Amino acid sequence: MAEMTTSTPTTSPAVNGSAVIKPWWSQMGVLFWLSVAWVVFISVGGFIAGLLPLEDPINGDLDKIYRPMFSDDALLGTDSNGRDLLSRVMHGAGVSLKLAYIAPFFSLFFGLCLGISAGYFRGRVDTIISIFIDSILAFPNIVAIIALLFYLGATPLNMILVFSFFGIPLDTRVARANAIMFAERDFVMAARAQGASHLRIMFRELLPNVVVPLLSLVIFHMAIIIVIDGVLSFLGVGIPPPTPTWGKMIADGFEDISREPQAAFVPSAAMFLTILSMNMIGDRLRQLTDVKASSV
Repeated sequence: MAEMTTSTPTTSPAVNGSAVIKPWWSQMGVLFWLSVAWVVFISVGGFIAGLLPLEDPINGDLDKIYRPMFSDDALLGTDSNGRDLLSRVMHGAGVSLKLAYIAPFFSLFFGLCLGISAGYFRGRVDTIISIFIDSILAFPNIVAIIALLFYLGATPLNMILVFSFFGIPLDTRVARANAIMFAERDFVMAARAQGASHLRIMFRELLPNVVVPLLSLVIFHMAIIIVIDGVLSFLGVGIPPPTPTWGKMIADGFEDISREPQAAFVPSAAMFLTILSMNMIGDRLRQLTDVKASSV
């Protein structure tokens, strides 16, 4: 049977001679749950923004240009075209988070397949996969992403495929390191002695152990994709207007940041809180899984 490696549950001081194990949710900490609450809020709000009673995020009202925050008709103010910033932030969240939630799982799938194969078979298979991964890493990723999206077009599907492709190397290396670590364990040797096929050993014995650290890595990938999407939109290479995106909102607001800072501050704050929350969630999950991958 596959051996799962996780951290040891936290125990409280002995009560009447016996240790009391704290429930897992109490071990996560307040900051973790605040981060989860923000990610859930911005995700649900972004995905159902079209159903919420929000202003049109595309067509503005020139009579409402640069309304300040907490106005009666604009909670977070308006931009240079009189468009409601709250509405644009929520619709922009839906765009960024769709990319962030989909792309990492494509790279996770291919990274697992390549990493487990390299770590299990070693030798020539490991060499070929390593050359492929090093070839991807040899070219600056952000430059390659800009070039590919400029040539293919910055559609959501193309962005998902490009982000997924350049996320494969890190997933592959972490999966390979953990596959090497578990490949010589007793439960794998026992499966070999019983005549189990290579596929059964990789997917029944290695996969449950290798996937654990990669699941926490997916959260970090999500945060990275939001950053890259914001940078691309800021540079004008992301999803084209009139679709609202956080990066494009920051770029538009940056022109008048000295006069009306809320136009750039509001989307920047939304992006900052989302990235920070995802990083804190991923870091906490990584600590709990406690799987050593020092041979990456």
